[in-house]
Amino acid sequence: MSILDRYIIRQFLGTLIFSIGALSIIFLIVNVLESLDKFIDQKVDISIIFSYYIHFLPEIIKLLLPIAMLMAALFSIGRLSNQSEITAMKSGGMSLYRLMLPLFIISLCITAGHLYFNGWIVPESNKKKLTIERRDLRKDTDRTSVSNLFLRDSSLRNIVMQYYDGITKSGSGISIEEYTSEHIPRIKRRIDAETIQWDSTKHIWVLGNAFERVLKNDSTFNFVFSSYKKMQVKLTLHHADIMRLQQSPSELNFDEQKLYISLLEKGGKDIRMQLIDYYSQFAFPFANVIVILFAIPFAAVRKKSGLAIEIATAMIVSFVYLACTKIGQNIGYSMQLDPILVGWLPNIIFIIIAFLNIFRMRT
Repeated sequence: MSILDRYIIRQFLGTLIFSIGALSIIFLIVNVLESLDKFIDQKVDISIIFSYYIHFLPEIIKLLLPIAMLMAALFSIGRLSNQSEITAMKSGGMSLYRLMLPLFIISLCITAGHLYFNGWIVPESNKKKLTIERRDLRKDTDRTSVSNLFLRDSSLRNIVMQYYDGITKSGSGISIEEYTSEHIPRIKRRIDAETIQWDSTKHIWVLGNAFERVLKNDSTFNFVFSSYKKMQVKLTLHHADIMRLQQSPSELNFDEQKLYISLLEKGGKDIRMQLIDYYSQFAFPFANVIVILFAIPFAAVRKKSGLAIEIATAMIVSFVYLACTKIGQNIGYSMQLDPILVGWLPNIIFIIIAFLNIFRMRT
């Protein structure tokens, strides 16, 4: 790495840290002012408010990092251009592409960190933030129980549960139906029980006051009836799966989201919206690379307008990108496009624009 590379990176990283700090402070101040009446109404202690915003900060950084990257690229490269340093670099034989190289590598590293940060660190912070909301702000207080649960435990087994309490790991009003074939379904077994209890040691379910009907292996369509005071059943559905259904998607890391979507799919639910959101979250960190490719050719041209045009450009590009993301998702929900394509569509559009912008510039 040359001295010029280190100089460019130092200029960029210094501006990036300042941009993230400034944007986060503005966001926090606005949010505090909006939420102040709720804190006062609930008489929330100042230490709890402080803890709430500490755990809220990763979510803010997650959203603002691409905007900060854009501003840092525009400001740092724009400063070099306005001070004629880029002209001097070009006179020394450095092309625009060579100028972009160190920032492109840095943006790839930041993207990798951003992907891990979004997928695993932010959900953990969101869990703690939402816990404070439920406990101290009385938002969505009951997250440990579920009512009217309908799930497909396997391709040949359906489960209906009227109520389940996550604290006691028990439920009531349980029905389990098993079928002979996926293509020509005919019920072959049904179990109805008053209660169901999760055995954490054996990892099985224990039914209370169960009534079982089993179809005879003949053509008479007669059932054999049996009743049980206690009956053990082994299902693919576990206690943790039911509790996962009660969590907000923002609390789930990427691995847990995949399991959550799989569980919804097993239940016969339409998972298209969840898949689009899932792939969009993977695509979002790559905006850090795209904004670098977009910003450097623009900022490398010397302008008389100073910082005003840089700030305006950053805001416009950020707004258009976020608008394209939301519009693309809404279109994808209604159209039969591949969820992966829908999730990555804004990035594809903007990277094409970025390369067109690079190729039209004089290097």
